[in-house]
Amino acid sequence: MYKLSTLCYIEKENQYLMLHRTVKKNDVNKDKWIGVGGHFEAQESPEECLLREVWEETGYTLTSYRYRGIVTFIYGEDVTEYMSLYTADGFTGDPIPCDEGELEWVDKEAVLGLNLWEGDKIFFRLLDEEREFFSLKLVYDKTDTLQYAALDGKPLELFDILNPDGSKTGIVKERGVAHREGSLHGTSHIWLVRENEKSGYDVLLQKRSAVKDSYAGYYDISSAGHVAAGDDYLESALRELKEELGIQAAADELHYVGKRQAELEEVFYGRLFKDSELCTIYVYREPIEISEMQLQPEEVEEVLWMDYKECLQGIQNRTLKHCIYVEEFEMLGEYLGISIKSGSGSAF
Repeated sequence: MYKLSTLCYIEKENQYLMLHRTVKKNDVNKDKWIGVGGHFEAQESPEECLLREVWEETGYTLTSYRYRGIVTFIYGEDVTEYMSLYTADGFTGDPIPCDEGELEWVDKEAVLGLNLWEGDKIFFRLLDEEREFFSLKLVYDKTDTLQYAALDGKPLELFDILNPDGSKTGIVKERGVAHREGSLHGTSHIWLVRENEKSGYDVLLQKRSAVKDSYAGYYDISSAGHVAAGDDYLESALRELKEELGIQAAADELHYVGKRQAELEEVFYGRLFKDSELCTIYVYREPIEISEMQLQPEEVEEVLWMDYKECLQGIQNRTLKHCIYVEEFEMLGEYLGISIKSGSGSAF
């Protein structure tokens, strides 16, 4: 059985009107902060429900509002709700007490620090990005943990958020949200190497696709990717090799180098990108030619072999357009037994 409802975020002076749901004991939103709205009554349209619910909960009559998207909310096996999501920037009337909880105007920058559903942070990101009308599906288990998310029918990446020691916090976040908040998550890095007669080894570099959300067109690790929620590092490494380069590797062909934590803050496309990763680093030594690889166009523009020491020099003196951490590259060199001089910190 499904339900129909509306959810509205009223805006004023760069603030949202938020409702702290504290009253009903059996409320699925108990203690969460959400917008205002409620369930359809018989024969109501979304707009009729919106206007009635906003007036009943706040005392305001909306004069300007936008239909922003449909949110499919699934909670366990018992709750399926289709929410019509609105924002409103015009209203009249005097505020009244709400029998659902406490209403409070909250700065937009502070909203993500409230006790929200993790999926709500996704649509706040979409609203901030001024996305056109969207359909967002959010699936939770009975512990309120986000299990699945899809935007316009396409699955979104979800990460397990980690403690500093690498253990899981139990929180799952969507990729874009994790990169806005700087939440620690896992990544797998795989370096392809082959022996040569110069420094001893070539390394394979990939050039990131022009459509990437960060460092588009920069040279990077041979293959790398995030650890999806529920996965482990080795499983993710094998998947990334297959997806990005078309290499079907066996688990025992990936050689463990080490772990390191990486942090950065940059602005891409006018928005802050905060990355906090716990990286597990592997080496793949099996013989393979570039002509045998099948590159994933949306991830990899091209690949090339480069002598290790020449690459290190390009990283250190910035003659190579790259997004490689010099500390990680030096870890790789030490693992391979290459004599190197200490670098000067992060290459970003």
